[in-house]
Amino acid sequence: MPHNIAILGASGYTGAELVRIIATHPSFEIKALTGDRKAGQPMSAVYPHLRHLDLPDLITIADLDYSGLDLVFCALPHATSQAVIPSIPKNVKVIDLSADFRLRDPEAYAKWYGKAHDAVAMQADAVYGLTEFYREEIRGARFVAGTGCNAATGQYALVPLVKAGVIDLDDIILDLKAATSGAGRSAKEHLLLSELSENVKLYSVGGTHRHLGEFDQELSKVAGRDVQVQLTPHLLPAARGIILTCYLKGDAARVHQTLVDAYMKETFVKVLPFGEVPQMKDVRASNFCHIGVVGDRKPGRATVVAVLDNLTKGSSGQAVQNANLMLDEEETAGLMSAPVYP
Repeated sequence: MPHNIAILGASGYTGAELVRIIATHPSFEIKALTGDRKAGQPMSAVYPHLRHLDLPDLITIADLDYSGLDLVFCALPHATSQAVIPSIPKNVKVIDLSADFRLRDPEAYAKWYGKAHDAVAMQADAVYGLTEFYREEIRGARFVAGTGCNAATGQYALVPLVKAGVIDLDDIILDLKAATSGAGRSAKEHLLLSELSENVKLYSVGGTHRHLGEFDQELSKVAGRDVQVQLTPHLLPAARGIILTCYLKGDAARVHQTLVDAYMKETFVKVLPFGEVPQMKDVRASNFCHIGVVGDRKPGRATVVAVLDNLTKGSSGQAVQNANLMLDEEETAGLMSAPVYP
Protein backbone atom coordinates (compact mmCIF):
# COMPACT_ATOMS: atom_id res chain seq x y z
CA MET A 1 0.00 0.00 0.00
CA PRO A 2 1.29 3.49 -0.78
CA HIS A 3 2.14 5.88 2.02
CA ASN A 4 0.29 9.20 1.87
CA ILE A 5 2.62 12.17 2.12
CA ALA A 6 2.23 15.93 2.54
CA ILE A 7 4.93 18.55 2.04
CA LEU A 8 4.64 21.79 4.01
CA GLY A 9 6.58 24.57 2.32
CA ALA A 10 6.59 22.94 -1.09
CA SER A 11 7.25 26.26 -2.83
CA GLY A 12 10.81 26.46 -1.45
CA TYR A 13 13.88 24.76 -2.86
CA THR A 14 13.89 21.83 -0.43
CA GLY A 15 10.15 21.38 -0.96
CA ALA A 16 10.59 21.22 -4.72
CA GLU A 17 13.47 18.80 -4.27
CA LEU A 18 11.26 16.56 -2.17
CA VAL A 19 8.66 16.55 -4.95
CA ARG A 20 11.31 15.68 -7.53
CA ILE A 21 12.59 12.74 -5.47
CA ILE A 22 9.21 11.41 -4.36
CA ALA A 23 7.95 11.49 -7.96
CA THR A 24 10.01 8.33 -8.59
CA HIS A 25 9.44 6.71 -5.20
CA PRO A 26 7.68 3.35 -5.52
CA SER A 27 5.64 3.67 -2.30
CA PHE A 28 5.11 7.38 -1.57
CA GLU A 29 2.15 9.33 -2.90
CA ILE A 30 1.92 13.10 -2.53
CA LYS A 31 -1.54 14.02 -1.24
CA ALA A 32 -1.01 17.68 -0.30
CA LEU A 33 1.40 20.54 -0.94
CA THR A 34 1.37 23.76 1.02
CA GLY A 35 2.87 27.14 0.20
CA ASP A 36 1.08 29.94 1.97
CA ARG A 37 2.32 32.73 -0.32
CA LYS A 38 1.65 30.64 -3.44
CA ALA A 39 -1.64 29.11 -2.28
CA GLY A 40 -4.11 28.47 -5.09
CA GLN A 41 -1.43 28.02 -7.73
CA PRO A 42 -0.50 24.76 -9.41
CA MET A 43 2.98 23.52 -8.61
CA SER A 44 3.85 23.83 -12.30
CA ALA A 45 3.35 27.60 -12.09
CA VAL A 46 5.91 27.85 -9.30
CA TYR A 47 8.31 25.22 -10.68
CA PRO A 48 7.80 24.59 -14.41
CA HIS A 49 10.32 21.72 -14.36
CA LEU A 50 7.68 19.70 -12.46
CA ARG A 51 4.83 20.26 -14.94
CA HIS A 52 4.96 16.64 -16.15
CA LEU A 53 3.77 15.44 -12.73
CA ASP A 54 0.17 15.11 -11.58
CA LEU A 55 0.37 17.11 -8.37
CA PRO A 56 -2.20 18.73 -6.08
CA ASP A 57 -2.37 22.53 -6.15
CA LEU A 58 -0.68 24.48 -3.40
CA ILE A 59 -2.82 25.30 -0.36
CA THR A 60 -2.26 27.06 2.95
CA ILE A 61 -1.24 25.10 6.03
CA ALA A 62 -4.50 26.17 7.67
CA ASP A 63 -6.43 24.39 4.91
CA LEU A 64 -4.49 21.13 5.17
CA ASP A 65 -6.51 18.05 6.17
CA TYR A 66 -4.21 15.63 8.01
CA SER A 67 -6.64 12.73 7.93
CA GLY A 68 -5.27 9.79 5.95
CA LEU A 69 -1.70 11.11 5.98
CA ASP A 70 1.14 8.85 7.07
CA LEU A 71 3.98 11.37 7.12
CA VAL A 72 4.51 15.11 6.75
CA PHE A 73 7.72 16.76 5.54
CA CYS A 74 8.12 20.25 6.98
CA ALA A 75 10.23 22.24 4.51
CA LEU A 76 9.36 25.51 6.21
CA PRO A 77 11.52 28.55 7.01
CA HIS A 78 13.45 28.52 10.26
CA ALA A 79 11.37 29.50 13.30
CA THR A 80 8.18 28.51 11.45
CA SER A 81 8.28 24.76 12.09
CA GLN A 82 8.23 25.20 15.86
CA ALA A 83 4.91 27.03 15.52
CA VAL A 84 3.38 24.44 13.18
CA ILE A 85 4.63 21.01 14.23
CA PRO A 86 3.03 20.92 17.72
CA SER A 87 -0.40 21.09 16.06
CA ILE A 88 0.18 18.10 13.75
CA PRO A 89 -1.84 15.06 14.92
CA LYS A 90 0.25 12.58 16.91
CA ASN A 91 -0.60 9.71 14.60
CA VAL A 92 1.20 11.44 11.71
CA LYS A 93 4.97 11.04 11.48
CA VAL A 94 6.97 14.23 10.95
CA ILE A 95 10.32 15.09 9.39
CA ASP A 96 11.45 18.68 9.84
CA LEU A 97 13.97 20.08 7.37
CA SER A 98 14.44 23.40 9.15
CA ALA A 99 16.90 24.22 11.94
CA ASP A 100 14.19 24.41 14.60
CA PHE A 101 14.73 21.06 16.32
CA ARG A 102 18.33 20.12 15.47
CA LEU A 103 19.76 21.31 18.78
CA ARG A 104 18.70 19.42 21.89
CA ASP A 105 19.60 22.16 24.35
CA PRO A 106 17.19 25.14 24.40
CA GLU A 107 20.03 27.39 25.55
CA ALA A 108 22.17 26.32 22.61
CA TYR A 109 19.29 27.10 20.26
CA ALA A 110 18.90 30.58 21.76
CA LYS A 111 22.64 31.16 21.45
CA TRP A 112 22.93 30.21 17.79
CA TYR A 113 19.55 31.43 16.50
CA GLY A 114 19.11 34.56 18.61
CA LYS A 115 15.68 33.77 20.08
CA ALA A 116 14.08 31.54 22.65
CA HIS A 117 12.58 28.31 21.34
CA ASP A 118 8.78 28.30 21.22
CA ALA A 119 8.33 24.51 21.48
CA VAL A 120 10.88 23.45 24.05
CA ALA A 121 8.84 20.40 25.09
CA MET A 122 9.23 18.96 21.58
CA GLN A 123 12.98 19.49 21.33
CA ALA A 124 13.63 16.46 23.50
CA ASP A 125 11.35 14.33 21.30
CA ALA A 126 13.22 14.99 18.05
CA VAL A 127 15.68 12.38 16.76
CA TYR A 128 18.67 13.94 15.01
CA GLY A 129 18.35 13.01 11.35
CA LEU A 130 21.84 12.09 10.17
CA THR A 131 20.80 8.68 8.94
CA GLU A 132 24.08 6.79 8.94
CA PHE A 133 24.70 7.60 12.62
CA TYR A 134 21.15 7.46 14.01
CA ARG A 135 19.60 4.74 11.87
CA GLU A 136 17.96 2.67 14.60
CA GLU A 137 16.64 5.69 16.49
CA ILE A 138 15.15 7.06 13.26
CA ARG A 139 13.55 3.73 12.42
CA GLY A 140 11.42 3.87 15.57
CA ALA A 141 10.86 7.64 15.63
CA ARG A 142 7.69 9.64 15.18
CA PHE A 143 9.56 12.95 14.82
CA VAL A 144 12.93 13.49 13.10
CA ALA A 145 14.88 16.74 12.80
CA GLY A 146 16.96 16.95 9.64
CA THR A 147 20.52 18.22 9.85
CA GLY A 148 22.04 21.36 8.42
CA CYS A 149 23.65 20.67 5.04
CA ASN A 150 27.01 22.10 6.09
CA ALA A 151 26.92 20.23 9.37
CA ALA A 152 26.09 16.99 7.58
CA THR A 153 29.05 17.36 5.22
CA GLY A 154 31.42 17.94 8.10
CA GLN A 155 30.08 15.12 10.22
CA TYR A 156 30.45 12.57 7.43
CA ALA A 157 34.13 13.53 7.26
CA LEU A 158 34.77 13.84 10.99
CA VAL A 159 32.53 11.65 13.15
CA PRO A 160 34.32 8.32 12.45
CA LEU A 161 37.70 10.00 13.03
CA VAL A 162 36.62 11.60 16.30
CA LYS A 163 35.07 8.34 17.47
CA ALA A 164 38.22 6.37 16.67
CA GLY A 165 40.53 8.97 18.24
CA VAL A 166 42.82 9.15 15.21
CA ILE A 167 42.97 12.96 14.93
CA ASP A 168 43.89 15.84 17.24
CA LEU A 169 40.53 17.04 18.57
CA ASP A 170 41.94 20.45 19.46
CA ASP A 171 43.16 21.29 15.96
CA ILE A 172 40.35 20.75 13.41
CA ILE A 173 40.24 23.39 10.68
CA LEU A 174 37.37 23.35 8.17
CA ASP A 175 37.27 25.31 4.91
CA LEU A 176 33.76 25.06 3.51
CA LYS A 177 32.44 26.28 0.17
CA ALA A 178 28.70 26.19 -0.48
CA ALA A 179 26.37 27.00 -3.36
CA THR A 180 23.66 29.65 -3.18
CA SER A 181 20.58 27.41 -2.88
CA GLY A 182 21.53 26.80 0.75
CA ALA A 183 20.32 30.35 1.44
CA GLY A 184 16.79 29.55 0.22
CA ARG A 185 14.66 31.01 -2.56
CA SER A 186 13.79 34.40 -1.07
CA ALA A 187 15.29 37.38 -2.89
CA LYS A 188 18.56 38.51 -1.29
CA GLU A 189 20.82 41.27 -2.60
CA HIS A 190 24.09 39.41 -1.97
CA LEU A 191 22.86 36.50 -4.13
CA LEU A 192 22.18 38.60 -7.23
CA LEU A 193 24.06 37.40 -10.29
CA SER A 194 25.90 40.71 -10.58
CA GLU A 195 27.00 40.45 -6.94
CA LEU A 196 28.14 36.83 -6.89
CA SER A 197 29.21 36.05 -10.46
CA GLU A 198 33.02 35.85 -10.84
CA ASN A 199 33.25 36.17 -7.08
CA VAL A 200 33.64 34.08 -3.92
CA LYS A 201 32.42 35.54 -0.62
CA LEU A 202 33.24 34.59 2.93
CA TYR A 203 30.39 34.66 5.43
CA SER A 204 29.86 33.92 9.13
CA VAL A 205 33.61 34.21 9.69
CA GLY A 206 35.15 33.80 13.13
CA GLY A 207 32.97 31.06 14.56
CA THR A 208 29.54 32.60 14.03
CA HIS A 209 28.00 30.11 11.59
CA ARG A 210 24.83 28.61 13.06
CA HIS A 211 25.70 25.08 12.02
CA LEU A 212 28.58 25.18 14.52
CA GLY A 213 25.95 24.42 17.13
CA GLU A 214 25.46 21.04 15.48
CA PHE A 215 29.19 20.43 15.22
CA ASP A 216 29.57 21.21 18.94
CA GLN A 217 26.64 18.98 19.87
CA GLU A 218 27.45 15.94 17.77
CA LEU A 219 31.26 15.86 17.86
CA SER A 220 31.35 16.47 21.61
CA LYS A 221 28.83 13.67 22.11
CA VAL A 222 30.96 11.22 20.13
CA ALA A 223 34.21 12.31 21.77
CA GLY A 224 32.85 12.36 25.30
CA ARG A 225 34.46 15.77 25.78
CA ASP A 226 34.14 19.29 24.42
CA VAL A 227 35.14 19.60 20.75
CA GLN A 228 35.10 22.90 18.90
CA VAL A 229 36.11 23.11 15.25
CA GLN A 230 37.34 26.16 13.38
CA LEU A 231 35.05 26.79 10.39
CA THR A 232 35.38 29.32 7.58
CA PRO A 233 32.48 29.16 5.06
CA HIS A 234 32.53 30.62 1.56
CA LEU A 235 29.66 31.31 -0.85
CA LEU A 236 30.24 30.00 -4.38
CA PRO A 237 28.70 31.28 -7.64
CA ALA A 238 26.97 27.90 -8.10
CA ALA A 239 23.38 26.72 -7.65
CA ARG A 240 23.89 23.56 -5.61
CA GLY A 241 26.64 21.63 -3.85
CA ILE A 242 29.07 21.77 -0.93
CA ILE A 243 32.78 21.02 -0.84
CA LEU A 244 34.49 20.86 2.55
CA THR A 245 38.24 20.65 3.09
CA CYS A 246 39.31 19.49 6.55
CA TYR A 247 42.87 20.15 7.75
CA LEU A 248 43.66 17.62 10.45
CA LYS A 249 46.53 16.38 12.59
CA GLY A 250 46.76 12.61 12.33
CA ASP A 251 48.35 9.88 10.24
CA ALA A 252 46.78 10.19 6.78
CA ALA A 253 46.83 6.47 6.00
CA ARG A 254 45.16 5.69 9.32
CA VAL A 255 42.61 8.45 8.76
CA HIS A 256 41.77 6.98 5.37
CA GLN A 257 41.45 3.42 6.66
CA THR A 258 39.21 4.60 9.51
CA LEU A 259 36.82 6.19 7.01
CA VAL A 260 36.93 3.15 4.72
CA ASP A 261 36.02 0.88 7.64
CA ALA A 262 33.28 3.20 8.86
CA TYR A 263 31.48 3.44 5.52
CA MET A 264 32.26 0.06 4.00
CA LYS A 265 28.63 -1.07 4.21
CA GLU A 266 27.00 2.31 3.55
CA THR A 267 25.22 2.80 0.23
CA PHE A 268 25.33 6.57 0.06
CA VAL A 269 28.75 7.46 1.54
CA LYS A 270 31.69 6.56 -0.70
CA VAL A 271 35.32 6.81 0.39
CA LEU A 272 37.67 7.25 -2.56
CA PRO A 273 41.02 5.45 -2.91
CA PHE A 274 43.79 7.08 -0.90
CA GLY A 275 45.17 10.17 -2.62
CA GLU A 276 42.03 10.89 -4.68
CA VAL A 277 39.75 13.86 -3.97
CA PRO A 278 36.13 14.41 -5.07
CA GLN A 279 34.51 17.41 -6.72
CA MET A 280 31.01 18.84 -6.31
CA LYS A 281 29.82 17.66 -9.72
CA ASP A 282 30.53 14.06 -8.75
CA VAL A 283 27.42 14.10 -6.54
CA ARG A 284 25.21 16.76 -8.13
CA ALA A 285 21.46 16.15 -7.59
CA SER A 286 22.14 12.83 -5.87
CA ASN A 287 21.93 11.35 -2.39
CA PHE A 288 25.61 10.47 -2.33
CA CYS A 289 28.47 11.88 -0.28
CA HIS A 290 32.02 11.33 -1.52
CA ILE A 291 35.06 11.59 0.75
CA GLY A 292 38.74 11.71 -0.19
CA VAL A 293 41.90 11.66 1.94
CA VAL A 294 45.32 12.99 0.99
CA GLY A 295 48.53 12.99 3.01
CA ASP A 296 50.51 16.18 3.54
CA ARG A 297 54.21 16.75 2.84
CA LYS A 298 54.54 17.15 6.61
CA PRO A 299 54.17 13.80 8.39
CA GLY A 300 51.27 13.57 10.78
CA ARG A 301 48.92 15.77 8.78
CA ALA A 302 45.93 14.77 6.66
CA THR A 303 43.57 16.60 4.32
CA VAL A 304 40.04 15.19 4.13
CA VAL A 305 37.68 16.45 1.41
CA ALA A 306 33.93 15.77 1.49
CA VAL A 307 31.31 16.72 -1.10
CA LEU A 308 27.54 16.42 -1.21
CA ASP A 309 24.56 18.12 -2.80
CA ASN A 310 23.10 20.47 -0.21
CA LEU A 311 19.54 20.05 -1.50
CA THR A 312 19.65 16.26 -1.75
CA LYS A 313 21.97 14.40 0.63
CA GLY A 314 22.20 17.55 2.75
CA SER A 315 18.45 18.01 3.08
CA SER A 316 15.61 16.52 1.00
CA GLY A 317 17.31 13.27 0.04
CA GLN A 318 18.33 12.78 3.65
CA ALA A 319 14.70 13.41 4.63
CA VAL A 320 13.41 10.75 2.21
CA GLN A 321 16.08 8.32 3.43
CA ASN A 322 14.79 8.86 6.96
CA ALA A 323 11.15 8.58 5.86
CA ASN A 324 11.94 5.20 4.31
CA LEU A 325 13.17 3.96 7.67
CA MET A 326 10.24 5.45 9.59
CA LEU A 327 7.70 3.86 7.22
CA ASP A 328 9.47 0.49 7.02
CA GLU A 329 10.51 0.84 3.39
CA GLU A 330 13.86 -0.01 1.83
CA GLU A 331 16.24 2.74 2.93
CA THR A 332 17.38 3.35 -0.65
CA ALA A 333 13.88 3.57 -2.18
CA GLY A 334 13.56 6.50 -4.58
CA LEU A 335 17.15 7.58 -3.97
CA MET A 336 19.36 5.57 -6.29
CA SER A 337 19.38 8.01 -9.22
CA ALA A 338 22.90 8.64 -10.46
CA PRO A 339 24.39 12.11 -10.07
CA VAL A 340 23.69 14.54 -12.91
CA TYR A 341 26.85 15.21 -14.94
CA PRO A 342 28.08 17.53 -16.28
